[in-house]
Amino acid sequence: MMSPSAAAEFIRLLEIVAQLRAPDGCPWDREQTIDSLKPFVLEETYEVLETIDGHNHAALREELGDFLYQAVFLAQLETEAGHFTIADSIRSIADKLVRRHPHVFARADGEAPLGSAGQVRARWEEIKVQERGAQAKPQTLLGGIPSTLPALLRAHHIGVRAASVGFDWTKAGDVVDKIQEEVDELREEVASDRATQRERAEEEMGDLLFSIANLSRQLGIDAETALRKANDKFTRRFESMDQSVSSSGRTMRDLTLEELEHEWRLAKSGQRGV
Repeated sequence: MMSPSAAAEFIRLLEIVAQLRAPDGCPWDREQTIDSLKPFVLEETYEVLETIDGHNHAALREELGDFLYQAVFLAQLETEAGHFTIADSIRSIADKLVRRHPHVFARADGEAPLGSAGQVRARWEEIKVQERGAQAKPQTLLGGIPSTLPALLRAHHIGVRAASVGFDWTKAGDVVDKIQEEVDELREEVASDRATQRERAEEEMGDLLFSIANLSRQLGIDAETALRKANDKFTRRFESMDQSVSSSGRTMRDLTLEELEHEWRLAKSGQRGV
């Protein structure tokens, strides 16, 4: 249950946003639309993810506030337009959580409890399918996955939906075999001199990345997080190289490939604390 202090602070935030949007409020805030807020919503999302990756709890506290502000701001705009209020949004997610967790809130007599996270996910997808089936407009199993999601995240959701009806690899090792198959096909396209090589290589690269995303799902690894951490690791090592070379009075462009490889091995081995 929400504490009185949390409820009071949330109401205070609602009042502040409403005042910013009032005729005598902030000119910048009054100019915003749901479309103009999109880059801010995306920026705050990634800043939350960054603080989670770093387990920076003080920063996460602040970033969650910024993230919540974007939701409240969007709801305020929709309230002014007469579409819905923040209370409607909160009621919607609360009802959805109760509806999709019958094993917690409305377990029928004699119904076996769900004993694992995998069973919960499977039941969640079953309920979502039922909800889509109850809609006036028929929707396919994959139809509700936004095309605007980051590609790796969308691949994950596609895999989850397909797996919910049994269309999945039996074990992670089977996906590894599929990845090797896609690597071989990509290698063939790269080695070819066909006029369509680039288009075919792009297609094979897409198949490879999709298979890798599915392997991550099978292993219980979030592909976006894994790639973000790999990007950070490469950045740390490359910056270590750059600093070492600069301290010697040279630039990265002055080094041969062999010298760059040597600097990389030093950074990778941790000799510079990377």
